[in-house]
Amino acid sequence: MDANKSPKKSPSLISPTGVIKLVTHTLMGAALGLVFGLALILSNPAVANLLNHGGSQAVLVFVLTLVTTFAIGATLTGVVFILAEDKES
Repeated sequence: MDANKSPKKSPSLISPTGVIKLVTHTLMGAALGLVFGLALILSNPAVANLLNHGGSQAVLVFVLTLVTTFAIGATLTGVVFILAEDKES
């Protein structure tokens, strides 16, 4: 057995710490989506007016769309970061 070769380790993406990292990225994306939505409503009166006249369904669709989009983006970015981190070590 060669001293330079280390035993193959499982990818950290499917380990418990990898899942926790991935969930953390997802939650950060969801929070960023909420902050972006609030900033958009506060900075653009037309969006606030549309949501005001659209009812609760419009607000729900607006929030869920932003949160889901940002959460998916952050999750995919987290996967890339975790895999790149594994490649370095």
